[in-house]
Amino acid sequence: MKRLTRLFTTTIIASVILFTVFSLQADTNERPVVVLETALGDINIELYSDKAPHSVNSFLIAIDSGLFNENGGAFYRVVHQDNDIGSPKIDVIQGGITDYKKSLPLIAHETTRQTGLLHRDGTVSLARSNGSSGSGSTFFICIGDQPALDYGGKRYADGQGFAAFGIVTQGMDIVRRIQRMNTQTPTADKPYLQQWLIKPATILRTYRK
Repeated sequence: MKRLTRLFTTTIIASVILFTVFSLQADTNERPVVVLETALGDINIELYSDKAPHSVNSFLIAIDSGLFNENGGAFYRVVHQDNDIGSPKIDVIQGGITDYKKSLPLIAHETTRQTGLLHRDGTVSLARSNGSSGSGSTFFICIGDQPALDYGGKRYADGQGFAAFGIVTQGMDIVRRIQRMNTQTPTADKPYLQQWLIKPATILRTYRK
């Protein structure tokens, strides 16, 4: 009887340990979700920390430090089929800090070939310029699938594409509304102005959900 009792007790303890281990693993693997409160409504973003850890970490630094809060961030650029001057044409909105002096340090570029992520409708990705990698202080959101932004795509000359790191889980209606906002009038020497919003969509507050 004592042997059966000990066996039963040992089994219970082992089950508790296994349950605790699996619970900790589940917590560890849980992807963070952040909220961007804008003047037009909230946008919720799930972050692929398991697939694009460097990109996610840089973005979370911006979120946790309040870099976008109190008029420090906004969606200021919209690209669609009617105003895109690049090739192939894409549909995205771009946002981030409004003062480039506060840009976060550039990080290692995580290509979609490395992460397995693709630029589909609602995908959030790091912006790049002048052949550099990106950082979490400047990002964009895809409207519709955008394969030209993936590794090997034709949008960026080096073929490295952009670093996808998250997906909009709530608020794509807000994203599409921002894309339809009025843009500036282009000039002969500044044709890109037709992608810049007359009145940016201010990011009021950001936080982890």
